[in-house]
Order: sequence, then C-alpha cells, then structure tokens
Amino acid sequence: MTFLVIGGTGVDTVVPVADLPVLGADSARPQGPIEDHVSHTGTCVALALHALGEQVTVIDTVGDDELGGRVRAAFQEWGIGLRTAPAPAGTRRAVNLMSPDGRRLSLYDGRDVPGYRLPEEYYLPLPAGVRHVHLTIMDWARHLIPALRAAGVTISTDLHDWDGDNPHHLDFALGADLVFVSGVQLADGAAARVLADGVATRVVVTHGGKGADLHTREGVTHRDAVDPGAPIVDTNGAGDAFAAAFLTAWAAGAGDDACLDRAVIAGAYACTAPVGAGAFIDRRTLAARL
Repeated sequence: MTFLVIGGTGVDTVVPVADLPVLGADSARPQGPIEDHVSHTGTCVALALHALGEQVTVIDTVGDDELGGRVRAAFQEWGIGLRTAPAPAGTRRAVNLMSPDGRRLSLYDGRDVPGYRLPEEYYLPLPAGVRHVHLTIMDWARHLIPALRAAGVTISTDLHDWDGDNPHHLDFALGADLVFVSGVQLADGAAARVLADGVATRVVVTHGGKGADLHTREGVTHRDAVDPGAPIVDTNGAGDAFAAAFLTAWAAGAGDDACLDRAVIAGAYACTAPVGAGAFIDRRTLAARL
C-alpha cells in the first residue's frame, strides 16, 4: 500500500507552560525552552506511516520563506517525498502551549488565502502506486475530493475537534471513506449522520485517555486507552499516530478489532516523547505490544 497525505505541513512553536489555561499578568516565564518543530497534522500522519514501514508521499502548499525551507529540508532528511505548490501567504505555523501533563492548547495562524485552489498539476496524476489518500481539512483540499474519488483511491480524513455542525468540515466528513474525529466537542448523533449522509463506512471518535469508539452502520465498538508504558510528556501527534496505525491495518484488510488495537497502542506511544520523527511507533514495537 502506498499512501498520499494532502495538506497539513507547517512549523509549530512549542511553549512549555506551568498549566492550562495560562493565567497571569502581562508576562510569564516558560517552564522550559521555546522550540520550533516541523510538524502539523499532515506531517505527523506521514511520519507515523513512515515509522510503520509504509511508503508515503505528501502534497501541500509551502511558502518561499525560511520556514518553508525548514519544512523541505526536514522531509528530505526523513526520506519522505514532498511535492509542494507555492503558498501565497507563506508557510503555516502554530503556537502550542504545553502543560507538564502533556495537554496542549494550539493557536493556529490559519494563513491560507480564502478562495485559493491547488493547481491540478500538483496532484494529478496522483503519484505512482498511491492507493489511499489521507486528506487534511485545508479549505482548498475539499475541492480535490471529486478528482480523488474519480481516481479510484480510498480517502480518509481527520475532522479534529469538529462539533458536528461547523460547515467547514462537511465536505470532508461526507466525502471520505474513513473519518476520524475527536469527541471533545462532537454533538450526539453526529457520527451516525456522517454514516447516513456520506460515503464513510467507519467513523472513529477518539476520546484521549478514555479510548475510542468505532461507529459503523452495524453499531459501535469501544476500545479503552492503553498504558503508554512511560510518562506522558507530549500529546502532540497522538491522534495522528492513532489514525496512521488504524489506516495501515485497515488498508491491509484487517478487521475492526485489530485496527482499534493497533491504533490505541500507537496513540499512547506517541504521548511518551516530544513530537517529532522519533515519537512514532515502528512496526516491530507495535507488534510486540499487541
């Protein structure tokens, strides 16, 4: 299986804080060094797939700027293919406030230009051998769904903290075969509506330390979270690791229970190291923990 990830690269500035929410006067001293990382959801899904031994390519818009240079250099170092279109407003970035227990508040700058369309030559024809596309929820990425479906590939997406109503997410929710979404804000019945109105056969609702629920038209399967095996230090990338492990099993034809078993292990493992190439579980370690 060869995977394609579309969208979701950028640079995170990680600021360690004493607690969340951050309260204080007009200034506060961080609890450690402020660091920049090439990250974001598409990057982390690609890194997690790569760690599991899968072939993966990423397509995204990246700025002709210093941060864009860092993104390109990082992907070259990791050995992950990156096809980039010029980002009109520059490379995306976010500021992540991290508490000592690994919780995160992400401040995303959302610098994509409204109405932008990714030129067709950057994604068609699809890279050779691609059979599955993980589509991040960049606004311009929604316009690729018809072409991807016409190409005959399967599609997954992560709606992150969707509430079940925000229209920004609907095209992705209804156009993907496999939908991941956080349960933090999700309204009751939203997963069932996605299954009823869209093409998805599976909607996976993640609940952090409380595990995950897999919704199908036949019912709901719950899986508890697992012991990560080490202290939790950083939850950045945990959801992406969960999705990647689920996808590798699902794309290989594994059953729902096996997909969930692998996903909760990979998600927990990612919480035990600072986000980056070394934070994601490899195939051998995952097999040993099953």
